[in-house]
Amino acid sequence: MTPAGRASAAIEVLADMAERKRPASEALKDWGVGHRFAGSGDRAAIGNLVFDCLRKRASAASAMGEDGPRALVLRTLATEWGMTPEEVAGLCDGSRFAPSPVSEEELEGLKRTLPAGAPAHVRGDYPEWLDAAFAQVFGGRAAEEGAALSARAPVDLRVNTLKASSDKVLKSLSRFEPATTAYSPVGVRIAPRQGPARSPHVEAEAGHGKGWFAVQDEGSQISALMSGAGPRQQVIDLCAGAGGKTLALAAQMENTGQLYAYDSDRMRLRPIFERLKRAGARNVQVLPAGEAGALAGLEGKMDLVVIDAPCTGSGVWRRRPDAKWRLTPDMLEARLAEQLAVLDKGAPLVKPGGRLAYITCSVLPQENSEQVTAFRARHPDFEVVPWREAWAAAVPVAAPDSADRSEETLLMTPLSHGTDGFFVAVLQRKA
Repeated sequence: MTPAGRASAAIEVLADMAERKRPASEALKDWGVGHRFAGSGDRAAIGNLVFDCLRKRASAASAMGEDGPRALVLRTLATEWGMTPEEVAGLCDGSRFAPSPVSEEELEGLKRTLPAGAPAHVRGDYPEWLDAAFAQVFGGRAAEEGAALSARAPVDLRVNTLKASSDKVLKSLSRFEPATTAYSPVGVRIAPRQGPARSPHVEAEAGHGKGWFAVQDEGSQISALMSGAGPRQQVIDLCAGAGGKTLALAAQMENTGQLYAYDSDRMRLRPIFERLKRAGARNVQVLPAGEAGALAGLEGKMDLVVIDAPCTGSGVWRRRPDAKWRLTPDMLEARLAEQLAVLDKGAPLVKPGGRLAYITCSVLPQENSEQVTAFRARHPDFEVVPWREAWAAAVPVAAPDSADRSEETLLMTPLSHGTDGFFVAVLQRKA
């Protein structure tokens, strides 16, 4: 496909998303089924263009004066894909498979610079209804933090120390130019590609099949490390899902002690069995999904309860940019109720002197610091462990400031830490 054809395809996919109100992944998949002549490189380029449009939707729409699919694609080509406005206009020559010619108004929009005084939610490319939340947590940096959440993300890997070393993984992936991560001692990073170039499919690599590494953002790795899981402990991952945190915890525990994996949803938990086998994690007992009775025998016995709570996912907008525009206040309220419930389910499992690690991939204060405050009001026998203390015990690099400047809990963000948005609170039950 020509670049013009790819641009037309991206416009078509975005229009389908708007009309049918569905995720980008579904619209892209259907487009591929209906256009089997498109090669894998074409599909990757179209997907990249669609996602880049969604990342910068608010700022692109403001500059162009409209938020239609065509306006978003043209502006993205000019601002994110390195094309000049004149080159974009030349692409749109109205020939077969190419977009129709650019109007004078569109050309002006392609040349327009977003004013410094534009609203924070426009400069930061996040939903306007979240303005108050972003201002609360980031203050005057709201636009900058939002813009960093709107960039492409790297491919981060966690080295599985049960089977491999960082050097072994770096060597096996050398053609992708990997590097160690800034903070996590078990992290490897592959920088994001630009324009139509696609990120490497690392899960197709032999090392992944052998269990040497797993795909996991550095922020997620740090949150697992800060939980304090270690050898010979009794630990439960209460929202295990597909097992990303479970695998990290098993490696930290060096396959000793007992690690329980539980989730309320059977389908979310199903992939964990294959992943545990591949990783060589032998100290994990998977509890029956959704059966609260399975937790009864663990009350007051856990050294550590890890709650990787269900959340809005605002911290991973770099990877799921369509999700930020589909998020609603009602969806946020639903997540808040789920977080409260799982925190109250996990608290009784912690033994006196034990710890509870509350983790989200969100940057919103309602899901993070406010949940911790409310939890402590309901459970006064828990005290916050200052996050710098938990960091120093687990991460061999000096700690940067929390993105929200808190000294009690840690908020990591792309702008402040180069990670996805992750929140970590470690609480200890009084002896």
